[in-house]
Amino acid sequence: MHPVRVSIPSFRSENNSIEKGYTVFKIEVLMNGRQHTVEKRYSEFHALHKMLKKSIKPPEIPSKHVRNWVPKVLEQRRHGLELYLQTIIMENEVLPKIFLDFLNIRHFPSVPKTESCGKLSHQPVMLFLRDPYLLPSTHDTFSNVVIEGVVHGVFYPDLQPR
Repeated sequence: MHPVRVSIPSFRSENNSIEKGYTVFKIEVLMNGRQHTVEKRYSEFHALHKMLKKSIKPPEIPSKHVRNWVPKVLEQRRHGLELYLQTIIMENEVLPKIFLDFLNIRHFPSVPKTESCGKLSHQPVMLFLRDPYLLPSTHDTFSNVVIEGVVHGVFYPDLQPR
């Protein structure tokens, strides 16, 4: 299971004098205990879909054409787009860079293959399944969260934080 979770809890309609009205979908992204939101229009989902088709087989995306902009229809589109994102996460062990960019998730390039000129390549030494620096607050107002997190992660990975 991926450490990434997404939901689209809401949407809003935008109208301005320059272009025709459109809908903005609010995407909540939870990764390693940290949550952020991203707002995207349907056209951005559609562009993502076209890019993903070059590298993976993405699920079906809700129809581009909507005849009636009533709340019930928009709610169906919201639900369909949420399912679309969740299916991509569930069906792909490695999430494409374009998908991570769409969700504003920082990513690290994959470890390069052995280099032809004999340079040493740096590889990650340790990875955390959850953020080791997020600890419940203690009564000590000046606790060193960084040191506690590293010590906890290195020496006591199965022990629950205090």
